[in-house]
Amino acid sequence: MRIAQIAPLFESVPPRLYGGTERVVHWLTESLVAAGHDVTLFASGDSRTSAKLVPVRDAAARFVRNFEVNNAPYARMIELVRRQADAFDILHFHIDFHPFSVFTRQPTPFLTTLHGRLDQEWVPSVYGLFPNAPLVSISDSQRAPAPTLPFAATILHGMPADLLRPVPAEQSYFAFLGRISPEKGILDAIRIARACGVPLKIAAKIGEEDLPFHEEHVAPLLSEPGIEFIGEIDDSHKPAFLSGAKALLFPIAWPEPFGLVMIEAMACGCPVIAYNRGSVPEVIEPGRTGFIVSNVEEAVAAIAQLPSLPRARIRQRFDERWTAQRMASDYVALYQRLIAASLPSPAGGAGGGRHLKEQ
Repeated sequence: MRIAQIAPLFESVPPRLYGGTERVVHWLTESLVAAGHDVTLFASGDSRTSAKLVPVRDAAARFVRNFEVNNAPYARMIELVRRQADAFDILHFHIDFHPFSVFTRQPTPFLTTLHGRLDQEWVPSVYGLFPNAPLVSISDSQRAPAPTLPFAATILHGMPADLLRPVPAEQSYFAFLGRISPEKGILDAIRIARACGVPLKIAAKIGEEDLPFHEEHVAPLLSEPGIEFIGEIDDSHKPAFLSGAKALLFPIAWPEPFGLVMIEAMACGCPVIAYNRGSVPEVIEPGRTGFIVSNVEEAVAAIAQLPSLPRARIRQRFDERWTAQRMASDYVALYQRLIAASLPSPAGGAGGGRHLKEQ
């Protein structure tokens, strides 16, 4: 199958450090290539891939506070993909609503995976204009605020089976991994660790948009005993970081669309203590891979049950549910349905039309 993957341009594929969407695009692309598909990746020029790379801009640039500089590369990307669209069997976009106006008016089947939240007030007014643009949600909870959008499937993320594995370590602290921001729950993670009397290690990005929150609320706590800020880490450091943790704390305060850190922890055999928001109930299996709680007090109570979760069994559940190979197989099945729906029917009409109902 000839497949185009069209990635965001704010981070390379894969990203050097933090960048969830770009990591998923990388894992999917590499899995599709490994399965024998002919894959082309439209991304920044500093991306690394075994697929054919079409560099849309020389290098990725994290958010640029200039409308033209920020959006011009996407205008270029849309045009480059459109000029080559006939060379592909399927076009897979990861850039939100950008492709809809152009690609709903051309014959090559396409789909868009939505990686962000859909509970913002502008979503219906934009996405509602394109009822025949097939969408993929990354959890069922993600689509709850916008149930009438044309979803073709929910496909949960997966990651390479050998990317992260457990390493021998004594579990002596709690881990927080991801981004310093109000919605990721860093303050409650600190409260949980304090209440348990267990050190907390924080491996997280501080983005420009979250710097005021960090300086006012988080930074003053980092000098306290038992709180250690490590900063952003890459995949090479995660096995030791997560294997040495009693649990990953994930006390989110927003409708998390997926939450890659949960399956990263599972890959290392590390249980997850997570708040019951967003995708959490679709990812964590209580009593098997972690515990789902509602507040600090419930999290502290769940900590006492951690010894009941064998870490080897957590890794086994990762292998059973969360590999990139499984994710790629799910997408290939959807690609085939979309392609079949776009073909002329034996009677000469359109096969299934642009809008493909979820199956």
